[in-house]
Amino acid sequence: MKLDNNNHSVFCLYYHLVLVVKYRRNVFTSEISTYAKEIFIRISTSYNIFLEEWNHDSDYVHIMFKAHPNSELSKFINAYKSASSRLIKRDFPEVRQKLWKEMFWSRSFCLLTTGEAPIDIIRRYIESQGK
Repeated sequence: MKLDNNNHSVFCLYYHLVLVVKYRRNVFTSEISTYAKEIFIRISTSYNIFLEEWNHDSDYVHIMFKAHPNSELSKFINAYKSASSRLIKRDFPEVRQKLWKEMFWSRSFCLLTTGEAPIDIIRRYIESQGK
């Protein structure tokens, strides 16, 4: 396992983010996905967040990224959703036909922590300490 570090800590923080298009409308194309991914990369650097994987379907996107312990994840996700929504609707007018309101993304999102070791192995490791 490769650990990241900064001045005061070592860490390995991977996250899996799922964002859903408002009303689950089928508007996500490969072109829009590439555009949304570029916006993600641009915004993420300000938050010490680094894209690892990106994939989409017609109504959602799956993103795996790494972050630093000081990354403000909810602020980043809100900033990303806001900027990408505005820019996608501006640069892809066809989206407005299916999403007539201002938002592109659903208000909710799914954020899961991930890691290189399964949870059961970590649990057993912690339970075995001091024995």
